[in-house]
Amino acid sequence: MSKQTVPVKKNETITLYFEDLTHEGSGVGKINGYPLFVPRALPGEEGTVKVVKVNKNFGFGKLLELTKESPERIEPVCDIKCSGCGLQHMSYQLQLEMKQNQVKNAMKKIAHLEHVPVHPIIGMDNPLHYRNKAKIPVGEKNGELITGFYQRRSHRIIENTETCTTHNQVINEVVKTIREIANRLGIKAYNEVRHEGVLRHIMVRTGKETKDIMVVLVTRTDKLPHQEEIVKALTDKFPHIKSIVQNVNSERKNAIMGDKTKLIWGDEYIHDKIGDISFAISAKSFYQVNPLQTKTLYDKALEYADIDSKDTVVDAYCGIGTISLFLAQQAKKVYGVEVVPEAITGAKKNAKMNGITNAEFYVGEAEKVMPWWKAQGLDPDVIVVDPPRKGCDEELLQAMIEMQPKRIVYVSCNPSTLARDLRILEDGGFKTQEVQPVDMFPQTPHVECVCWLER
Repeated sequence: MSKQTVPVKKNETITLYFEDLTHEGSGVGKINGYPLFVPRALPGEEGTVKVVKVNKNFGFGKLLELTKESPERIEPVCDIKCSGCGLQHMSYQLQLEMKQNQVKNAMKKIAHLEHVPVHPIIGMDNPLHYRNKAKIPVGEKNGELITGFYQRRSHRIIENTETCTTHNQVINEVVKTIREIANRLGIKAYNEVRHEGVLRHIMVRTGKETKDIMVVLVTRTDKLPHQEEIVKALTDKFPHIKSIVQNVNSERKNAIMGDKTKLIWGDEYIHDKIGDISFAISAKSFYQVNPLQTKTLYDKALEYADIDSKDTVVDAYCGIGTISLFLAQQAKKVYGVEVVPEAITGAKKNAKMNGITNAEFYVGEAEKVMPWWKAQGLDPDVIVVDPPRKGCDEELLQAMIEMQPKRIVYVSCNPSTLARDLRILEDGGFKTQEVQPVDMFPQTPHVECVCWLER
């Protein structure tokens, strides 16, 4: 569509009928075939929209008023428009349908595997208060330290969001208490423009099974003022706090955590269980944020791996050994690899803690370690991958193809990169058998999948 034929202008107000959803959950309406994406609009609705941005092939609008509502529209349990969960205006059933379609579309349009079964997504009985971890920015307003979430696409803090409906309730209470303590003691919030002040972020982690709590205070300064008073006030109020950690981030950068972490009270780790396996979790450990659905996801990964006591398994991106240790309960041997040294330290600790002796863990990039393993004569029966959102490195996919396992289990948090990687594995001689989506992040557009491939 050429520039001259775009049928709307910026700042124009129009009436629009919505017929679809984007993968981020915005409503899609069309004017003479030209699509407009409008947040918080649902299919089957009609409304007045202000055009806020016009590109060559699509535009963006802001919903001013609805003239026709969808029966799938519900009253959000939270009215704070932060950057966290943008789907609270739609029924949970519609959220699940949207995510199911997202996976199916990626399989069809990117992987060209529309014949592969995508099973109905596994949702939650209660899709609220599921998160076991929160990272909360700290700012200042009228001389007071404030906490909250960043407004969508900005660094403006929407303050005092301790009614967050996705966090475990105790996380909200801990954050509120830290804010009150900091204000009482006169601790200054970090100012990113002037690069001064002390407290940058508050991170809270909880153990679902153990009720353990870890508090991480991210500071610009090496010294945490009033450290002893903070520790006493927190531990007096929350007896389940097992660990209080200070992380120092003195850089002018958006990364939340810095390189230096020091324990200021309690233990270095908190603990949690998934099924029969116990895990020690440090401040920097990667550990899934939805423990109930993690168990569902890992059970499915184990089913797809279909391993017995004769099988050797490679777990790429093994983290602190969460999937590896599940696999080790049934396999002859599991080799885990992960680029983060602290994660491998955690994986070894977790193996020892659970009495698991048939799992070995190595620090390194999977795409470099696996070809070396192959050269040493390691021929795994099964490879399991659980990469970050960007998917697998192409070198790693080639290493997997060259290792020729009987089976690959691919766990993914991004249907687009999953589909891209499946296409490469298919072209390398593997056949995708089925895909199981799991709703790990209700109220958000994100969806997790576990996928089974056979050689």
